[in-house]
Amino acid sequence: MELKRIACFNYTILFIAAMLAACGGGNEYSPKPRGYFRILYPEKKYQQYTEGCPFTFEYPKYAKIEPDKAPNAKPCWQNVQFPQFNATLHLSYQPITSKKEFNQLIEDAHKLSFKHTVKATSIDEGIIRYPDRRVYGIYYTIDGNAASSAQFFLTDSTKHYLRGALYFNSEPRLDSIQPVLDFIKKDVDVMIKSFKWK
Repeated sequence: MELKRIACFNYTILFIAAMLAACGGGNEYSPKPRGYFRILYPEKKYQQYTEGCPFTFEYPKYAKIEPDKAPNAKPCWQNVQFPQFNATLHLSYQPITSKKEFNQLIEDAHKLSFKHTVKATSIDEGIIRYPDRRVYGIYYTIDGNAASSAQFFLTDSTKHYLRGALYFNSEPRLDSIQPVLDFIKKDVDVMIKSFKWK
């Protein structure tokens, strides 16, 4: 009987010691890093946009172009949808009717890009210049958790003006969208390099 009591006492001590060892040692907690879905990228193949607007360009076959359905949308305002990536490149075309209007459009493009300064870590401007096609403009690269990561405008300086803005339809977190952003930016580059006025 005494032996059973000693064995039971030993087991109790052993259990308490194990519990203390498991709970002891610092209260350090290290969370697991956030996981993201694996992204499958489609093959880069392009097609020509030649609808009834005064411009043409190449865009990827995995994207689709729809007219902008906003109440204030004008003719030739288009949305290049990337459904698989939950992103939209908004294109807004404006014919130029005066030098004053042209200057205002350029100023608006600058203001709309720099509106993201609150969340952006940096905004870089790159010159777009294809004199053989009379395509000129500025490309704004917006880094950080801004709502739009890339914006640009294209013009021939006399008759035509087109502005583009890339948005993701989700909360902007650069660490999660960066691979997709890099992938889509290559498509935007192809669009700009292939862009022509009719």
